[in-house]
Formats: sequence, C-alpha cells, structure tokens
Amino acid sequence: MTTETPADLARAAATVIAEHTGTETHDIALVLGSGWGQTADLIGDTVATVENTTVPGFAGAAVAGHTGTMRSVEISGSGKRALVFGTRTHYYEGRGVRAVVHAVRSAAAAGCRTVVLTNGCGGLNPEWAPGTPVLISDHINLTGESPIEGANFVDLTDLYTPRLRDLAREVDPSLDEGVYVQFRGPHYETPAEVRMAKILGGDLVGMSTTLEAIAAREAGMEVLGVSLVTNPAAGISETPLSHEEVLEAGRAAAQRCGTLLAQIIGRM
Repeated sequence: MTTETPADLARAAATVIAEHTGTETHDIALVLGSGWGQTADLIGDTVATVENTTVPGFAGAAVAGHTGTMRSVEISGSGKRALVFGTRTHYYEGRGVRAVVHAVRSAAAAGCRTVVLTNGCGGLNPEWAPGTPVLISDHINLTGESPIEGANFVDLTDLYTPRLRDLAREVDPSLDEGVYVQFRGPHYETPAEVRMAKILGGDLVGMSTTLEAIAAREAGMEVLGVSLVTNPAAGISETPLSHEEVLEAGRAAAQRCGTLLAQIIGRM
C-alpha cells in the first residue's frame, strides 16, 4: 500500500494545471485575498481559467469575496506567466494544514520561484485607514501549527524577501510595512487579543498567510506578502467587526491595490 505525500499531490496538481493552461511552467504565483480580486485582470491577459475542483487537492471557494478558480495570466511586457489563485483554503475551514498550503506547493511544482501572498486584515495602526496596503515584513504564527513535517529545520530569518519589499517600495515609496499576526479564526480577535498582538510586536491581524509563507520558504520560493487593511482591529475603533465591512473596503480599494500589485509584478 502506498501513501500519497504532499509533494506527490502537488506534482499531480501541477500536471493537471499544465494540461489545462497549455504551458509546462509558470513563473510567479499569486494568492488573492479579500480585496485583491481585480489584480488578475490588471497584470496581463488571462490565457486560461481552471476550476479548482478539476485539479487534485483543490476545493471550491468557501468564503464570500473569493472565486473558486485559478487563472494562467501572461504578465504584460515580461514574457512571464503568472498562476493566480482566486481563493485559498483557510486554516479555520478544518481541512488540515496540508490543504492550507497545497496551492503554494502546487505552484512550486508548476515552476513558480516567487509567490505573492495577499490578504485582507485588521490594522493596529490608527493611521492606516481602511483601504491601505501594507507590506508584510515578518509574521507571528499563532495557529500552533506548521506545514513542515519531520526533522526539516527551515530558516525563516528573511522569510518575506527583502529584495521584493525594496522593489515594491520603488513602485510606491509611500508603502508602510508591518508584522502580520495570524490567529486561528474564524471568529474575529477580541480587543484583549489585539492588545496582546501589539505587545508581541504585531501591526496587522488576520486568519491566513503565515502557513503558506512557511511552505513557500520550504519549497525555496521568494515571498512577497501584502496586506490590505480592511478595518481597524477590535478595540482600535468602537465599530463592531463584520465580514461585509471587509468586503466593502476591498471593493473600494480594488482598483488602487490591483494597479499597485500589477506594477510590482510587472517588475519582478
């Protein structure tokens, strides 16, 4: 009896992706979080659209504001191909860590050497109004999990690649950066938990990204993380949190954030 490993499943997914997109390899992977949905339209021409459910290990979108497809996009003026995931598997969905990082591992198997991870999040800095993009400089993983299995000791010192953050600031010098703190979800953080995150050194709070980033580093990929502040974190403002607020902030900032990311990706 043989047991399929995460690497086996990623290679199987990459094979199907190649068949559906007509290209053996992609160069850059892009995971679209809340508020980033327009980016694929702005980075270039979509060559193929693939339903997630036709690819081994993938599932449809489980969260409003995401799409259950992946797209192969020719990046304008670069000759490179991007593999754009319209949704991600969140840890709180209960499908396990392997499912959470499967897209990243499949992208690596498909040839991607760079991954751009985006998300919508709560901001701890009152100066970051809803709609503000912020580079992720580092993270704190509060899920209590790791995608790395066995005695494989991966260095995370420069997990969010400094070269890519510098490139992003060349495109937009006004970009701030901060430390992203991932909670397990799906409930929002309490004001006390937000205060704890700030004491620990956090600037952004959310429910994704860190496990994917670790898996990307394990696979040897460069990582650029960009958060869209969709709301002040709990306790920063008196307004109750809601997913509709997240979606509305994302819609309002879609053009700006999509254009910014398209400009960054075009220079990679």
